[in-house]
Amino acid sequence: MDLYFSPMACSMATRIAAYEAGADINFLKVDTKARPKVVEDGTAFLTLNAMGQVPVLRADDGELIVENAVILQYVADRFPAAGLIPADGAERRKVQSWLGFICSELHVGAFTVLLRPTAPDGAKAFAHERLAERLAHVDAHLQGREFLQGRFSVADAYLFVMLTWARYLAIDFGPYPNLAAYRDRLQTRPSVARAFDEEFTLFKAAA
Repeated sequence: MDLYFSPMACSMATRIAAYEAGADINFLKVDTKARPKVVEDGTAFLTLNAMGQVPVLRADDGELIVENAVILQYVADRFPAAGLIPADGAERRKVQSWLGFICSELHVGAFTVLLRPTAPDGAKAFAHERLAERLAHVDAHLQGREFLQGRFSVADAYLFVMLTWARYLAIDFGPYPNLAAYRDRLQTRPSVARAFDEEFTLFKAAA
């Protein structure tokens, strides 16, 4: 499998999942600042994803899979022994619900605006307000919990990336003590620490 990624983007969640599962995945960095965007092997990235967004996963059979939540579930199902998502039933739907929440309410609903330099101030103020409400919701859920649902899952990998972005934006975690503790616990998990260190090194080198 090949993962097309950009350092510190949401694609880092799949890197975490791959390390958690012991998966053999080849990582190909996409230069998202180039116009047009290009993969490090010279491939025009728009030929892989017309939207120009990472991640893209090329499966072993050549299928190109897009959308972060879909890719995470694919990797989890491809390596079931890692337990990154329940096989079926209510517990699987709970993890899927968290993936949907993180994607729509945090990633697209708030961070896409907050991380865009050209977003109007009014839009950013609204996104900050929206983010505070969503973080409070997750913080309350994490009271007395180690992970979002029972054990570490692909939803935790995705949420960690969002919390990394929050730190980059200097979001005050004072009102969210459960989230702060959760973030710090995940930071020490071997798969997370390895993925973060590798991607942050690449991110700094490209700055």
